[in-house]
Amino acid sequence: MKGLATLLAVFLIAVALVPPSRAVAGEQPAESSYVPPLADPVLEARAKALQRELRCLVCQGQSIDESNSALAADLRRLIREQMQAGQSDDDIKNFLVARYGAFVLMKPPVREDTFFLWFGPALLVLVGGAVIGVTVLRSRRRLTNEDGIELDAPR
Repeated sequence: MKGLATLLAVFLIAVALVPPSRAVAGEQPAESSYVPPLADPVLEARAKALQRELRCLVCQGQSIDESNSALAADLRRLIREQMQAGQSDDDIKNFLVARYGAFVLMKPPVREDTFFLWFGPALLVLVGGAVIGVTVLRSRRRLTNEDGIELDAPR
């Protein structure tokens, strides 16, 4: 019983020494993914549409419009700054592609360096189908004896 009381006392002291997290204390984290909207509703709609066309490089499956990562928030701010400076959507896309590569686009163009992005999944499915086909053919050959008589195999 004395050992249990000592263990409990050590646990309570350890819990008391751990500082509370910022979320529990009510503080906002230093890095927020919130980006205030632009005052001009037309520019804001343009920014939102462009954000949906750009991939978050941290999440990779989400657009920067959907992502809560710090990089996505930075890119949303950058897009708004460049739009306010008079840049076109194509200018902003070209800037981001030059900086991060064509992977930043949700729909990258078909080029040599993006060939695998477009045709890689189909290629993997074809290779997987070929492997399965070869495996099935080899299994069927094993079920046939040397005389060519098919053994009782489940059909």
